[in-house]
Formats: sequence, structure tokens, C-alpha cells
Amino acid sequence: MRRPLQVTLLVLSGLGLLHASLFTDVCLRYVRPGMRPLLIVSGFVLLVLGIAEAATRDTHAHVDEPHGAGHHGHDHSAVPRVAWLLLLPALSLLFYAPPALGAYTASRQPAKAVAEQDDFAALPRTSPLPITLTDFTTRVQQDRSLAIKGRTVQMSGLVTPVAGGGSWDLTRIVISCCAADAQSVKVRIYGSGVPPADTWVSVTGNWHPGGKLGTASAPVAVDAQTVKKIQRPSNGYQDALPFPSG
Repeated sequence: MRRPLQVTLLVLSGLGLLHASLFTDVCLRYVRPGMRPLLIVSGFVLLVLGIAEAATRDTHAHVDEPHGAGHHGHDHSAVPRVAWLLLLPALSLLFYAPPALGAYTASRQPAKAVAEQDDFAALPRTSPLPITLTDFTTRVQQDRSLAIKGRTVQMSGLVTPVAGGGSWDLTRIVISCCAADAQSVKVRIYGSGVPPADTWVSVTGNWHPGGKLGTASAPVAVDAQTVKKIQRPSNGYQDALPFPSG
């Protein structure tokens, strides 16, 4: 690979990482917040390497060669065509960042399995009860004390349409490291119109009866009382409690 292309790739990649992680929040579309410092350091390293490569270019360009060298045989300095494709991801970080994971991804995955749990603490008396989608799922299908029965709960997530209409999935996409390991937690919502896909909403309602509560036959679903549009939270890639309303 020729030096000008090496320099260009290093500098653009470094600037792209710094743009996505230091000057904007774009990186949080693809990685957990804890990865952000590593991206910032990587961006600086790539930028410094690119500058250093550019600074030494002239030195290498003036190295004496034997008479006639470089004029016979194959030109091994030619840039492989595939190398130019490396410019695309570098430029995309600067000028066009793909959107965050959303309904398209969630609709193509089964709901993430929840861990088995035997003991459950008493639920707070707060009404509506803020609860994560995972905790709601566990209470509905594993809590034999039926503590969730009759309780008004509040959850937040993004809207994922389902086939057939009439209901939709409240979804949280959870990542352990980056977008590549994303998994979805879902709660089916009944009793309201279907908001636009990828809209972030806060939902209050009660467990949707069916099967036997406290067992795997119970549907992980809510009869909605209210559905309010909200801004995407900063912890959008976690199955977190909803922010306090009002």
C-alpha cells in the first residue's frame, strides 16, 4: 500500500473515531458507554500514527536507489484495489453514521432468555411500579407468590411492530460489548394503537391475563393504560428502569 493511502486511512480513521466518541455521542449507537474511553484513546493513537507516517514520508522518498531500480519488472508499490474499500468505513464515521439498532434488528430476534430465579423480594408499594422488562418477565413466569397480579407497572423501551397488528412489542436491545452481540428483551403490549416503529415510549398498564401466572405458560404481556412518547435515554442499550415521569 502506498504511503499516501496509508496516511489517509490512519488520519481519517483517527478523526472518525474521535468524532464518534469524543465530540459526539454517535459511538453510543454501537457500543456500551464503558467502551467510550478506549475508542477515544484509539482515535488519538491512529491520528498520531498518521501524522508520524506523513512526517517520515519525505525521508523515505529520497532514499537513494541503485541505478535503474524500479524501472524493470513488476511495480510492487501499486495499491491493491481492495485497500480503497477501507476508506468507506473511515469516511462513514465522519460523514454518515449508521443509525442505532432498533425495531428492524429486534423483529428478527427471539426474546432473550431470562435467568431462572427462586427467591423474590417484596415489590415496593409505588404505583405505577417502575420495572425493567427482564424483571417483569421473571415475575410473570417464575414468581409463584403472584406479586405482579393486579399491579400497575411502568416500563420504557422502543416500539417493535409484530405481524398481524393489534399488538406490538415494547423492546429493549441489550449489548454486552458492542452491537454485534445485541439481544432483545420484549414485552407484548395490548389495548392501544401501534405507535411508529423505533419510537421510544413509556407504558403503564397491568399484566395481560393468560395461562397460569408464575409459570412459563403466562404471557409476557401488558394491557396498556397509557403510552407516552419519550426521548431515547442515554442508557438505551441497557434493560434499565424507566426515568421518573413528570
